[in-house]
Amino acid sequence: MQAPADPIESIDYRLAFELAPVGLVLSRQRRIVDCNQQVCEMFGVPREQLVGTSFQTLYPSADEFERTGERIAPILNAHGHYADDRIMRRVGGPHAGAAFWCHVTGRALNREQPHEAGIWSFEDLSARRAVGAELTVREREVAAHLMRGLTAKEMGRVLGISHRTVEIHRARLMHKYKASSTVALVQRLLAGEPLQQAS
Repeated sequence: MQAPADPIESIDYRLAFELAPVGLVLSRQRRIVDCNQQVCEMFGVPREQLVGTSFQTLYPSADEFERTGERIAPILNAHGHYADDRIMRRVGGPHAGAAFWCHVTGRALNREQPHEAGIWSFEDLSARRAVGAELTVREREVAAHLMRGLTAKEMGRVLGISHRTVEIHRARLMHKYKASSTVALVQRLLAGEPLQQAS
């Protein structure tokens, strides 16, 4: 009697990559080698416009691209994987240029050279969390780490700044969101509440 076929053998892995419910990107030296349809829809551009380009295309600024690369390299080197919530930028489509919150997870294929090659997933969080356009680059970084539960000292180490500088940015965020405490600020950030009008 013939053994039943292994269902795994019948999986079309290219189709699985293409139809995955999250955005997937294969990278080399922080350039996009390939991506799936979900990434194209998320960033508003066809695959041929993304393949071969730098990840910088997906960031609100070159500064954020550089700082993120510097921040994640030692973590990838130590653990082989990395995840965070960060601000990304729509490249094309009706919302071209718009910033949005995105959950990004990545794995380095070679921990010794973390940017050499990797696979990354992107999940659009815009339906749950709005971006305050009036936030500075550093305020956005501090906001992202606040939502991860990091302390001022931990954020300072991650961002390469003093914990007092972190506290200044946190105070500015509290003022902009009219939050009376860090807990209230985090709740408003997680809820995607818009910035409050200054009185």
